[in-house]
Amino acid sequence: MSINDIKKQATDKMAKSVESLKNDLAKIRTGRAHTGIIDHLRVDYYGSEMPINQVANVTLSDARTISIQPFEKKMVQVVEKAIRDSDLGVNPATSGDVIRVPMPPLTEERRKELTKIVKHEGENSKVAVRNVRRDAIQHLKDLLKNGEVGEDQENAPRTRCRN
Repeated sequence: MSINDIKKQATDKMAKSVESLKNDLAKIRTGRAHTGIIDHLRVDYYGSEMPINQVANVTLSDARTISIQPFEKKMVQVVEKAIRDSDLGVNPATSGDVIRVPMPPLTEERRKELTKIVKHEGENSKVAVRNVRRDAIQHLKDLLKNGEVGEDQENAPRTRCRN
């Protein structure tokens, strides 16, 4: 494995950690409605698990309400049950073939809880990036020890990453 391979591999893993953080933060329910809140929910669609946004049209009707209109009439109850059983803490209301999910305003207690959750997710991502960096540096040291690269080559990638 060459220095460029190690560097590329570390960069890819770090990018995945950052992307994972973005996805985790998108799932957090704040006071404002956004369609990303229900992206991780899945429903049974003819025997296979499908994300809600693939069996229904998901839109925002206003700043605090998500509207979900399933493509098929029989999916209304299935989608409503999936939302009600989820960990979102919301209560969907059905009118005809449209499901409305009102977002309740945040309480002070919930804000503090969200702060802790975001801090925890951020810290986990930082640790993941640090671990990737540590592993990459260790691989470089192993290459140097085995004599596959010179000392100047081993130090060059790290000094460029710090700037």
